[in-house]
Parts: sequence; C-alpha cells; structure tokens
Amino acid sequence: MHKYLHSVGFSDIRTPEDLDAVIRDVAANYTMKTVAGTPDGRQFVELSLDYAYDCGISLCGEYDDRGHFRMEYYYPYYRGSIISSNDEVIVDRQADKRAFVGACEDRRVDITLVFTLIGAAQFLNTRREKDSLKVNHSALALSCLAESGTILLPVQKNVYEMQEASRRLQKRNALISRAKNGDEEAIESLTMEDMDTYNLVSHRIMHEDLYSIVDTCFMPYGFECDQYSIIGTIENIRITRNAYTGESLYQMNVTCNDISLDVCVNEKDLFGEPKVGRRFKGVVWLLGSLLY
Repeated sequence: MHKYLHSVGFSDIRTPEDLDAVIRDVAANYTMKTVAGTPDGRQFVELSLDYAYDCGISLCGEYDDRGHFRMEYYYPYYRGSIISSNDEVIVDRQADKRAFVGACEDRRVDITLVFTLIGAAQFLNTRREKDSLKVNHSALALSCLAESGTILLPVQKNVYEMQEASRRLQKRNALISRAKNGDEEAIESLTMEDMDTYNLVSHRIMHEDLYSIVDTCFMPYGFECDQYSIIGTIENIRITRNAYTGESLYQMNVTCNDISLDVCVNEKDLFGEPKVGRRFKGVVWLLGSLLY
C-alpha cells in the first residue's frame, strides 16, 4: 500500500481488502477522467476522485475489450495551486510503468528538485504528436504529501536582519546562475561561502539550538529521489476533511528556501498547532503539476 495514503485521510487502511474498497469507490465515482493515446496505439486512462479539497486518489490503467477498467497503479495526490518555479523543467517516463517524473534546476536551491508528475494522461495528451516524451516547461506548481510533521516556533528577526538575509539570498542566487554557466570565480566564491557557513554553524551549535540556527532547509531524504526533509515558514492554512473517512487534514502554504510549496498532512500525524508565521518541519513526497 502507498506510504502516503494516510496523508490524504486514509490512515485506517490496514489490509488489501480495505484498499480494494477505496479503489472500487474511485473507479465507480471518479470526478475526473482523462484518456490519452500512447505511441503503441493503446489508450491510457486516469481516473481521479477528490476526497477532500484538491486531494484524493488517482487510478491509472486502461480499459480491456469488454470495457472493464484494468488498473496499472494508483497514487494519492494533492494539487498545488501556486506557481513554485518558472525555471526549466524536464519530464521523462519512469522505467517500470506509465508514470512520469520531473526535474527542475531551480537556482534558489543547490540541488535538482525531482518530483512525481500529477496528471500523467494529461501530459501524454500534450505530447501526443511528438516523438520524445521529454519537454521543457516553465510554469510549475509544487505540492507535498507529508508523512508526519512538527510545528516549530519562528526564528525572531528584526527588519535589518530580514533585509540582510534577502540581500544575501539574491547575491547567492546570482552566483549560482554564474556558476552553472562555468564561471570559475563564482564557483570559488560559493565554495568559500559554504566553508565559512560550516565554520560558523560548527561554532554556534556548541551553545545554541539547531532550529534557531537553521531557519529553513530543503534536503533530499532517504533513498528515493522525490522525498525531502523540509523546514519552511507557514504562510497560509486550510483545514479540510476527507469525505470518505471523516479524517481532518491540514493544508498549508509553506515558504521553504524562498520556494512556495503546498503541503498536506493528516491532523493525526502533525505534532503542534500550525499558525501563520510558525514553521513546518517534516518529511514530504514532492509532487508537481505543470500549468498548461
């Protein structure tokens, strides 16, 4: 069973029979159906059912000769509503199934953001007349399903410290852009800056709490390339309820390393009370929607 089912309100699914009941419900009562042709001449079908605001379960597969839907795989989803990045995005198919992953070289983070693409059938329709499934795209909305989460108090800053942090971030983004284009001076500057930061943190960690030093972070987590450990500032909160199970969900817009993310987490899995201005810390599965 999918690790992040409980993130959209299905924490009580324990057996294959419980999961089959939910899958049958999606197949019978789906609110969105997308059909796409594939290069081998077959049809690819995606059925989606929202169980709460902008989140639910999608089934992907095809219809057989008798008109029966044959599921290839399923996944829980939460759609992002805010553009997170306008940088170049590359999308390609996974090796084992008709699902797609994307990669975004966003200059605000030092890593390549890898995400699972929501809406595989819709993507196939946009690429139907082209030979390659790889595509460059500029409008990307990132969303996350959180396995669990903790609410942290904000780091207190005055106006000067916030302005200085913004100035340093702009300077670093400019250096990263130059470094990606092969500027050796920019690469050296970034290396020296990282060394200075490491030395400063090593000194402060001796007598300060880690989360008063680390204001925000975006780091790969575990062995799967689309899972991350994040800390970000909560900008907006919505409470919604799964119509099938009645479980309450928190949906938060979180700013992490200056990137806007929509995060969905089950109330049962969240430690602390979320409020605007506080920080969210958790392990998330990163999803992406291309805004056509």
